[in-house]
Amino acid sequence: MKRKREMEKRSELRSAIEELSVLAKVQPGDNLDAAHIPAKPFLHVCTLILQVLDKIGPTMAVLRQDIHQNIQRLEILCESDPAKYSNLIEMLKKEDSEGNARKGTSCSRAFLWLTRSMDFMVALLQRLVKDPGQNMEHAVEESYIITLKPWHGWISSAAFKVALKLVPDNKTFITLLMTKDQNYDNLKDDMQTLISLLVPILEDIHSILRFYRLDRLKST
Repeated sequence: MKRKREMEKRSELRSAIEELSVLAKVQPGDNLDAAHIPAKPFLHVCTLILQVLDKIGPTMAVLRQDIHQNIQRLEILCESDPAKYSNLIEMLKKEDSEGNARKGTSCSRAFLWLTRSMDFMVALLQRLVKDPGQNMEHAVEESYIITLKPWHGWISSAAFKVALKLVPDNKTFITLLMTKDQNYDNLKDDMQTLISLLVPILEDIHSILRFYRLDRLKST
């Protein structure tokens, strides 16, 4: 309860920054086979990003559902053996050795798509930091094109294009991201901090995904 009350006082971005500070301490370096990705902090960051996407509104409904299902899939796995799967790399190793990693319902695929969803969020925040006055619909669309669209089928891409019309204006979105004690400068600092922490972690995760030959998988 105490943790929940503390989270309610902080914005989703600040909570994510706190969790990312934990992840940043365990970057794998060159030895990808011995990498360590703590499951709980990773999944918590994914949940917080889900809450940020909620603020964009119905446009993100399909992506939100995918993220939620992928988080649940990994949570169920972690709960099945908390000691073993406290490191998500153990999940990748297991599914890779069994030949299941590339299957549609694998936890490896869930991990891949959660990573790509964070790529999308980073791309969007980078655009808002660079130009807070830009058209929000354009910012969301451009972020989608470079991060998710290459891996989506035509049905998902078409649904996303239709839903773009429901994106709020940038002022509304930025206001939704702020807590009561924040102004835009505080929020911009938080966005820049989140980006600086998340980008190198995502780069490491993509290296790990390439190592396990998962990086080129498209939606089924």
